[in-house]
Amino acid sequence: MNLEQKLQRLSDAFGVAGFEDEVRGVLQEMAAPYADACETDPLGNLICSRGSGDPVMLDAHMDEVGFMVRWIEKDGFLRLTALGGWDNRILMAHRVTILTRSGEKVHGVIGSTPPHILSPAEQEKVVPLEDLFVDIGARSRDEAEAFGVHIGDPATIHYPFLRLREGYVTGKAFDNRAGCLVAAEALRLLAQERLPYKLVVCFSVHEEGGLRGAKVAAYRIAPKLALALEGTIGADMPGVPEAKQPVRLGKGPAITLADRSITVRPRLARFLERIADENGIPYQYKLPAYGSTDAGAIHLERGGILAGVVSVPCRYIHSPVSTLYLADLEATIKLVVAFLRRAGEFL
Repeated sequence: MNLEQKLQRLSDAFGVAGFEDEVRGVLQEMAAPYADACETDPLGNLICSRGSGDPVMLDAHMDEVGFMVRWIEKDGFLRLTALGGWDNRILMAHRVTILTRSGEKVHGVIGSTPPHILSPAEQEKVVPLEDLFVDIGARSRDEAEAFGVHIGDPATIHYPFLRLREGYVTGKAFDNRAGCLVAAEALRLLAQERLPYKLVVCFSVHEEGGLRGAKVAAYRIAPKLALALEGTIGADMPGVPEAKQPVRLGKGPAITLADRSITVRPRLARFLERIADENGIPYQYKLPAYGSTDAGAIHLERGGILAGVVSVPCRYIHSPVSTLYLADLEATIKLVVAFLRRAGEFL
């Protein structure tokens, strides 16, 4: 498979926070041939390692923002609660996929009231998630349950991965399947090289629920150095001033200097810059201090861990139609591989 096909597999896989089994299976298949060992910890983190010595950790969270069924109405409509941060403005009138206990998927739509019967004020109102409902075609609670749907089942908005034009693609969950692919490709590309440390790649769970998986994994791995890989906030679009665009598409990987969860040690940030310059890799800075990443949890474990963040620019994250340039993804992989070849300098 080429890079685009791998991203498609990861994007289309179901992996709502706390329910990452399907995407973990895809990543196990991608990573295991290039690792000495892969194991799943009690929280669901997939941890793959190769080599020996002091650990260097790559982290990429598997989970995507999604929902959980919180109630089934007597007439068969579903009510949802959020798993991760959703923008209420985009929720209405989307298709959803619900993963049932049996592993089957049930499809539905988030219903919307026709504008014909709304007042002008109601038409302008953003409807909160708690007031929205999902229509799965059931006519009663019993029928919905007969379809396999129960309270607690996870759901996500899902439109299939699509190439918009050559090198420019759209799909769900690029935050953070793009970062997952960078980590898996780094493991593959370095498989024949002897590194002066133990490379540990953690595909973590529950980032969208509060950086939970990476916190546990970092304590267990106890790395001397860590790099979190993300798909981050591309906002180069009409109506957003340049000073408020955290990253821009087409400018290469984004190096984080500071966000809401970490201020990266300057010597690590400068090292990443130098690696990029020496290898002719374009890069940009993620403007402070938007968002947070697993590095925020990792760097506080074990008395403190030197940690940084490198991200793939993605527009429209936390929506079902994220977009990215494959050239940015490729450049991010090159930067991370070049960094890992030199990471022993920090140990």
